[in-house]
Amino acid sequence: MEVNLLHTPEGVRDIYNGECARKLSVQSRISKVFHRYGYQDIETPTFEFFDIFGRERGSVSSREMFKFFDRDNNTLVLKPDVTPAIARCVAKYYMDETVPVRLCYRERTFINNSSYQGRLKENTQTGAELIGDDSADADAEMIALVVDALKSAGLQEFQVELGQVDFFRGLVEEAGMDDQTQETLRELIENKNHFGVEELIAEQEMPEGLRKIFLQLPELFGGFAMLAELEGQITNERSRKAVRRLMEVQRILESYGVAEYVSCDLGMLSNYNYYTGIIFKAYTYGSGEYLVTGGRYDRLLCQFGKDTAAVGFAIVIDRLMLALARQKVEIPVEVIQTLLLYEPEAREDALRMAAGMRERGENVCLMLRRHGMTPENYRDYARRNGIAQIFYQAKNGGNVYLIDGEMEAGAETGDKAEEE
Repeated sequence: MEVNLLHTPEGVRDIYNGECARKLSVQSRISKVFHRYGYQDIETPTFEFFDIFGRERGSVSSREMFKFFDRDNNTLVLKPDVTPAIARCVAKYYMDETVPVRLCYRERTFINNSSYQGRLKENTQTGAELIGDDSADADAEMIALVVDALKSAGLQEFQVELGQVDFFRGLVEEAGMDDQTQETLRELIENKNHFGVEELIAEQEMPEGLRKIFLQLPELFGGFAMLAELEGQITNERSRKAVRRLMEVQRILESYGVAEYVSCDLGMLSNYNYYTGIIFKAYTYGSGEYLVTGGRYDRLLCQFGKDTAAVGFAIVIDRLMLALARQKVEIPVEVIQTLLLYEPEAREDALRMAAGMRERGENVCLMLRRHGMTPENYRDYARRNGIAQIFYQAKNGGNVYLIDGEMEAGAETGDKAEEE
């Protein structure tokens, strides 16, 4: 089969010109927020050993990874998830660190989704990880950081939904459900399938109070006021402790002043098995999928030899950019301020002028004037590329003019620019 080399493979895309500038601008602003919170940059390899993302570490399934072999026959994968890679790094470079470690990143992830899902197979993610702190304060810091990061990108209307995986795990343990039943129930709850949950629970033997909580799960979302009432209905300590933790995080978020952006969803569950406590996702209109996913993973680093708590999140930049575009949010970008055209006879002066402008921090595109090109041709080019003004220099020692009218070699046409 002949391949059209001008097209990209399915699931990836080119990003260029203004779109690329806007994406880089958003990433830069989010990075500045991370740095203001005290997070330091880390960069992990694009590909890692397959075992880093094995089933026991709760990442995507093997069939959804891009796998290949090196010359020593080791199985490698393009990174489908950043968190296990950072956990490996922390265990390697921060093994003896006893003070919490704050790391942030900007990475690309690769998931071989089904073609029918219509999702990108390559995504840019930026996120933060707080290692070595198991407190509710650490959970709240993550949520506050998400809110500030999304606001810095230009979003105004969004919601961060909090869940707690231990709440669900405590309930199924109390009910004595086997793994297969738990997985089926998890899928039904996550899909808000009320009838499916009701049918499955009807087949299980359990106390009536516990049955009532299971039936409520798809509807347990919204404000945090419901948590106090729910706590009195719970009979197992693991689920009760999870509810108390959410209430504590909520109180801290009120002190941060971001509580208006946060809601609760006890029916939120995760496909990632490494989450151990609080989990969260952020949504906004203009995007059918979550923009942010994160949570606590206190046992993941143990698998790499360092027994410490951790919590973190990832912002899917590509989804964020789509939401910003659909919401018509203006994203300021640094553009080329000046196009400096010159004739061959004016090369020395043009080069000198461009160098001086660049030293002053101005962006200058230096371009030899092509024969037959009119001022309107260059004006069109400037409009397409966000260039603010066009200067023209016809000869060494001559004046520099803003383009206005016809250009002829040696002519001095247009408005005279200020002398350098």
